[in-house]
Amino acid sequence: MAAKRKAELSLKEVIALITLLDDPDETIYVQVKERFVTLGPPAIPHLETAWENSFDAIMQKRIETIIHTIQFELLQKALKDWARDESDDLLKGVLLLARYQYPDLDENKVKKLLHQIKQDVWLELQDDLTALEKVKIINHILFEVHQFSGNITNYHAPQNSFINNVLESKKGNPLMLSVVYMLICKELNIPVYGINLPQHFVLAYINDYANLIDVNNKTLSNNILFYINPFSKGLMFNQNDIDQFLKQLKLEPEPKYYLPCSNVEVVKRCLNNLIYSYEKLGYIEKVEELKLLEKQVQ
Repeated sequence: MAAKRKAELSLKEVIALITLLDDPDETIYVQVKERFVTLGPPAIPHLETAWENSFDAIMQKRIETIIHTIQFELLQKALKDWARDESDDLLKGVLLLARYQYPDLDENKVKKLLHQIKQDVWLELQDDLTALEKVKIINHILFEVHQFSGNITNYHAPQNSFINNVLESKKGNPLMLSVVYMLICKELNIPVYGINLPQHFVLAYINDYANLIDVNNKTLSNNILFYINPFSKGLMFNQNDIDQFLKQLKLEPEPKYYLPCSNVEVVKRCLNNLIYSYEKLGYIEKVEELKLLEKQVQ
């Protein structure tokens, strides 16, 4: 009975707060906003109903701002928790990033799209295939059957960095195409990992993850069989090609340019891409928010 009464009192408070949202006094609005943020996600359905029933543009804008603030605070915490405790789950990390732009994202739809691609690859795989043959099958399914490709005409668009958009449009930037590729490989136990190159992102097929570099931490082991470029429809290449790429950029070769990066580094790279995209578009508020998200994955 006490819990019911508490819930009723809470609802009364929400209704009272909503009635103050069209108050012209900015000080009152700030106080109301702070209270709603404290109440958190349970207040969102009431705010959405109020938005639908309002014909006041200022009130609607205020409601949108409050809802976004609540969702953004929740996202910051979720991303920090992911980086600390669940970073082995790359899909969860990129889904959280997608929630920044799409708070009502249907995660099951994303998972179904990935599952369909995985199933199509799995049907073609056989136990006795070489690493090269497996990658050729993945490339065929991903780039010929499902027709994924790099978004060359709109390379820096933000949608290239959100996994739901990439899966639906079949177009993306090097990083998100690589993420899709990695997620498919992980489901199929194929040892493909991300390589965080400057100005590019590619993949490596690893024979033995535990023994990638020698004792001097300078030279690569033969346990990296080859590299893959999803942005070029799965083009396979070797260490010499990375050497040449770094020469063009006038960079010294370092192990980090040849060896797999962590999932946290993948998500940070994705955030950097988004920051650059929104800076080009002039969305300063989004840039500042994304920089706050970036701090959660240090």
